[in-house]
Amino acid sequence: MEIFEPISTLYVTVVIPLALPQNYTWCLPEHLQSLAQVGSRAEVVLRNKKYAGIITEIHNRKPDSFKPKDVLNILDDAPIVLTNQLKFWHWMAQYYMCSEGEVMQAALPTHFKLSSESVLLFHEAYGDDFSELDDEEYLLAEALLIRKELRIVEVQQILTASHVYPVIKRLIDKGVCMVWEELKEQYRPRIESYVRLAPAYATETAVSALLDEMGKAPKQQAIILSLLHFQRVDGTVKQQSVLKKAGASSAQLKALVEKGVLLVEKRTVDRIPTLPLAMNLDFVLSNEQQSCLNAIREQWLKHPVCLLHGVTGSGKTQVYMKLMEEAIAAGKQVLYLLPEIALTAQMIRRLQQYFGGYITIYHSKFNGNERVEIWNKVKSGQARIVLGARSALFLPFSDLGLVICDEEHDPSFKQQDPAPRYHGRDAAIYLASIYKAPLLLGSATPSMESYYHAQNGKYGLVTLNERFGGLALPQLEVIDTRNMLGPDRTKVIISPPLEAALSQVLQAGKQAILFQNRRGYAPYQVCQSCGWIPHCKQCDVSLTYHKIQNKLSCHYCGTAYPVLTQCGACGNHHFAQQHFGTERIEETLLELFPSARVARMDIDSVRGKYAHDQLIQQFEQQQIDILVGTQMVVKGLDFEHVSLVGILDGDAILGFADFRVNERGYQLMEQVSGRAGRKGQQGQVLVQMRNIHHPVLSFVQRHCYEDLYAYELPNREQFQYPPFTRLIHCQFRHKKLEVVQAASRVFAEGMRTGYGVYMVGPAVPVVGRVRNVYLQELLFKLPKDPRILHACKHMLSQQIILLHQHKDFRSVGVVIDVDMV
Repeated sequence: MEIFEPISTLYVTVVIPLALPQNYTWCLPEHLQSLAQVGSRAEVVLRNKKYAGIITEIHNRKPDSFKPKDVLNILDDAPIVLTNQLKFWHWMAQYYMCSEGEVMQAALPTHFKLSSESVLLFHEAYGDDFSELDDEEYLLAEALLIRKELRIVEVQQILTASHVYPVIKRLIDKGVCMVWEELKEQYRPRIESYVRLAPAYATETAVSALLDEMGKAPKQQAIILSLLHFQRVDGTVKQQSVLKKAGASSAQLKALVEKGVLLVEKRTVDRIPTLPLAMNLDFVLSNEQQSCLNAIREQWLKHPVCLLHGVTGSGKTQVYMKLMEEAIAAGKQVLYLLPEIALTAQMIRRLQQYFGGYITIYHSKFNGNERVEIWNKVKSGQARIVLGARSALFLPFSDLGLVICDEEHDPSFKQQDPAPRYHGRDAAIYLASIYKAPLLLGSATPSMESYYHAQNGKYGLVTLNERFGGLALPQLEVIDTRNMLGPDRTKVIISPPLEAALSQVLQAGKQAILFQNRRGYAPYQVCQSCGWIPHCKQCDVSLTYHKIQNKLSCHYCGTAYPVLTQCGACGNHHFAQQHFGTERIEETLLELFPSARVARMDIDSVRGKYAHDQLIQQFEQQQIDILVGTQMVVKGLDFEHVSLVGILDGDAILGFADFRVNERGYQLMEQVSGRAGRKGQQGQVLVQMRNIHHPVLSFVQRHCYEDLYAYELPNREQFQYPPFTRLIHCQFRHKKLEVVQAASRVFAEGMRTGYGVYMVGPAVPVVGRVRNVYLQELLFKLPKDPRILHACKHMLSQQIILLHQHKDFRSVGVVIDVDMV
C-alpha cells in the first residue's frame, strides 16, 4: 500500500457513510502524513459531527472553493479496505446511481462505521449555584455536577422527556456545560481464560502426588481431574469448562493458582468456531459431469463468464466443488454466492464435509463482532472459500481466483431498499473482472438475460441435461380446480387427487413439500353482506389474517390490527376468509392427516440465526413428513426422501401483472418440482389451477426451458423489455398525493426532451400508498448502448437536483432503481 513521505501540505479524499453528492476533502496534518494510507480509516468532522471515513486518495491538490478542515486522527495501522474494493465501490455508485457513502454503509461491518457520540461536560467555573435554573435544567445540572460528564442516552433517562435538546441548549447558553463529540470503537475481541498445570507438575508422578495431597480438598482435586480430562480430549482447556465440569467456584481455582499449581492465561479467540483444514473430495464425477467440467474450462479460455445450464438434480454442486478444489490448490480464494440465507445453511454442511475449515460463511444474521472477524480473515487470506448471500461481494478478498453465482436467476439477488440497489449477479461479474477471476453462473432455469448473452456469445454456455445417476425428471400433472370448491364454497386448498397422493406418500414413509407463495392464514377477509375488505390505514393493501397470533397484519408496513368482528361498512358480523396462506394449509393438513408431522417454512416461522438450519435438518432427518412453505422451499435445497411436490395455487404464480410473469412462473414451478425424486424413484409434481391451458404449463411438463425462451423472446423484443433494453425505474414519494403527482409530472417533462421516446409514465404503481406515503413512478426502456445509458443517468441526476430546487418539491423523495427486476 502506498505511503506518502511527509511534505508541507497533503490532502485526503474521504468517503463517509452518508448519502453525499461527492466525496469531500480534508487536510492531512504533518504529524499524520506517515500514518495515512489509502483504505484506512480517518477521523474527520463534518457539520460538527465526527465520522470514521475511508481514505480513497492521498494527494496535494488544494480545493479552490473552500478551506478544508484537518483530519483529527488515523484510526488504523493498516488499511481495512483494499484498493480493489474501493474500485468496486466506485463502480457500484456510478452504475446504480447512488453515493459511495451509501455503498460504504452497505459494505462495511457496523463496528467499522464509527460516528460520534455527543458527551456533555460540566463547566467547573460555573460552580454549584443552580438557583436560576428551572426544574429540568436543575435536574440535569445536578447530575453533571456529580458525574462531570453525561452521554445523550443518559440525559434522556434522567429527564424522561422527549425534548432533551432544548434543555441541553439552554444549559450550554448559560455556561453550565459544553458538548464534546467522541468516536467510540465498538468492536471488542473475545478474550477467554485458559488453564494449564504449572511446569513442576508436567510428569505423571508429580500429578499423582498432587492428587493424593489434595485428598482433603475435594473441589480442588475435581478441578485438577477436570483439567486432565479436557487436556486429553481437546488439548487446550478453558477455565469456564473446567469450573463447570468440576462444579467448583472461581475462588477455588484461584487458590490453586496462588499455590503455584495452575497457570491461567488470557487468549483472544474467534467467535465463530472453525473446523480443521481438510480437502476430501471422495466422490467421482459421472461422465456427463466430467464432460461439463472440461467444457467450462474451455469456455473460460474464450469468455470470462460461463453459464452452466443444468437441470435440477444434475449434480451441478459437485462440478462447483471440483472447480473450488482447483482454485484452492492454486492458492486462490473462492466466492460462492447463493440468493438466500435459507440455502447457505444446507450448503455449508455439504461443503464442510469436503473442505472442512476452508469454508467461511457470511450473511446478514451474523452480529457486528462476528462480521468484523470474518472480514479480517478474508482480508488476510485465511478464509479460502466464502459462502454467502449478496453482501459477501463486499468482503476484502486478497486474491480472488473463482466466483460462482448459483441460482443466478433468483430475484433475491437484487437489493431493493436501501441503496445501493444492486444486483448480486451483475455486481459479481464486475467484481470478478477486477480480479481477472473466472465466473460461473449456474441455474436449472436461467434468467432470460443470462441465457440471451450465452446464446449470443457474450458468455460461454455449458449444459447438463441429465439428472445425476440417470434419474428421470419428475412427472408434472395438472389438477383442474375450476369445479372444485372447499367446504365453505371458497377455493379448494387440498384437492382430492392431491389428498390421495399425500396419503400414498405417508404410507410409503416418504416426504412431501407443498408450495404456496402466501404466508399467513388468509390473504384477505371479505364481508359476506356488502363485500367490504379490511385495508391497512397506512397502505393501499388488504390485511392478511394470521390465526396463530390472532391478528390482521399489513405485509408492507408491518402494522398489526385486532381481528375484526364487525364490518366497517354495513355492520354485518359475517366474514369469509378468501384464498389461503401457509398457516391455513398447515391447519388443513393436520385435520386431514392427524398423525402426520407437518411443519411450516416462511418468514413468520423461521426467525433467529439458526432457525432455517434447524428446520432443514429436521426435514433431512425425516422428523417432518410434510413441509409447507413459501419461496424458501424452492431454492436449490436437496432432500433425499421427497417424492411428492404440490403447487397449491398455480394461477397466482402465472397471473401476476409483470412482464417477467411467464419467466418467473416457469422458474418457480420448475425449481419447486425439482425438489422431488432427487434420489431413488421418479418424483411426482401436482399443480392445482383453473387456467389449465396456460402455455407455460406445457413447458414445465416437458421440462423444456429452451421452448420457454423461444416463446418469450419475440414478446420481449416487440415490447422493448430486457434482454433487449435496460430498465431504469424512478419512484417518487411524498405524504401528499397532489404534491407527488405534480412532482412526477414536472420531472417527466424535464426528461421528455431527450428521452421521451424511451419513457413510460408517470403512473400510479400497483400499490399506490405505503406507510402513508403516496407513490408515482416512471420507467425508462433504454437501448443497450453504454453512451445512451450514461447520458440518461446524468440527465436523471440533474433533474433530481432541479426538482429539489423547486420550493414545493424539496421534500419529495426520488428513488432510482437501475436494472429493475
